[in-house]
Amino acid sequence: MKGPKEKTRPTLGLALSGGSARGLAHIGVLKVFKDHGIPVDFLAGTSMGSMIGAFYANGMNVKMMERLAARLERRLWMDLTLPRMGIIAGEKITEILCFLTRNRTFAQLQIPFATCATDLYSGQNITLKEGRVADAVRASISIPGVFPPVARGDYLLVDGGVLNRVPVDVAREMGPDIVVAVDVGIHVGEARINNFLDVITQSIDIMSRELEKEKEKDHQNQADVLICPHMEDISPSQFHKVPQAVAAGTAAALEALPVIKNLLQRKEPKK
Repeated sequence: MKGPKEKTRPTLGLALSGGSARGLAHIGVLKVFKDHGIPVDFLAGTSMGSMIGAFYANGMNVKMMERLAARLERRLWMDLTLPRMGIIAGEKITEILCFLTRNRTFAQLQIPFATCATDLYSGQNITLKEGRVADAVRASISIPGVFPPVARGDYLLVDGGVLNRVPVDVAREMGPDIVVAVDVGIHVGEARINNFLDVITQSIDIMSRELEKEKEKDHQNQADVLICPHMEDISPSQFHKVPQAVAAGTAAALEALPVIKNLLQRKEPKK
């Protein structure tokens, strides 16, 4: 896992939130960063942000990411099973993650990357940054009741969004000078509840909203720049709304661009 090659400029860490289909907005943000030369030196992600972040850290082209999101039909990743710990077995999505990350470990990624999951045994947030990337992402996206938990050592891991929906603290601990966070939002009172995935995701979001209020009191959990795409019209299960989600991320990133550029120009890099 390689770090920034030089310290003549401030380094930037990007924290990508969970949000299921809303997390596809991260693709639009990354597209703007790429087009406008905004460096990403460190990446941290939760749930869908973990998946998008892992692909980008592994060198996947943003346009390819967008095409993949638009063409990846549910039947390719949704393997329904008799409920025991989740209604989707998770074997198909694991195979896809292994293929798209080229079965690489964190140490082999082009950009330093970390992801989050929640341990059911201890009730703690767990930062994952070692071993095979696909396994860590699979743990981070394990929405309780949808995907079975992932056993990893002494942990039994589920979706990182349960405790750490926007992993600003994880990104900051990686050592960047500037932390930019992308929060695809908690739309309580606005979101459409269409199916079981929306029910579960919205329940987690409501809980996360209360946790965020406490976390905001801690400087470690505050980003230097917060990008908030407008996602009110996209429910967590609407994975077919790729163009709308990417457009929302693009618009929000363009709005934040002057502030980010100003910080990169003015902030002194750490020695």
